[in-house]
Amino acid sequence: MRQLKEDELKLVIEKLMKYIGDNVRKLIDRTDHDFCFRLHNDRVFYARHDIITGAITIPRKKVVSVGTCIGKFTKTNKFKLLITSLPLLAEYAQFKVWLKHNSEQSFLYGNNVTKAGLGRITENTPAYAGVVVYSMSDVPLGFGVAARSTAECRRAQPITNVLLHQSDVGEFIRSESDLLN
Repeated sequence: MRQLKEDELKLVIEKLMKYIGDNVRKLIDRTDHDFCFRLHNDRVFYARHDIITGAITIPRKKVVSVGTCIGKFTKTNKFKLLITSLPLLAEYAQFKVWLKHNSEQSFLYGNNVTKAGLGRITENTPAYAGVVVYSMSDVPLGFGVAARSTAECRRAQPITNVLLHQSDVGEFIRSESDLLN
């Protein structure tokens, strides 16, 4: 387990900024404890510094996870957010989308969301911004990219895609073995 290099940290911060914007500062500079990012087996973990210090005593091959897995680096050295980062994204999200009850299941199976399934959307959401997806009862379901801005969503046809799926809580079941391997 090691600290992120400068270019790796830049990729992680850029990806997080897509979803939580300037709230990345709140994520890094917390007042309750010291938190940091660590890399282990191409996965980026976000955990308290004292927990990471304690994990150093465990042999590297036996450590599976420390803290919250934010995402992973691909073989081409790109950073991909994983569904395990949803609690952090939901807490600090800049733009949010709420789904109607009848389109929740479709989203959880990995499909994009049409305007007919859109319940609410945060005001002034730009097109192609990262959004966190909620049910109408404010339960975080996943995250994706807004295909249309808020203004375009109001004028769109009911069959127009307004949200492009990226990840959802259904992945815990669909690809359980790939999340930590």
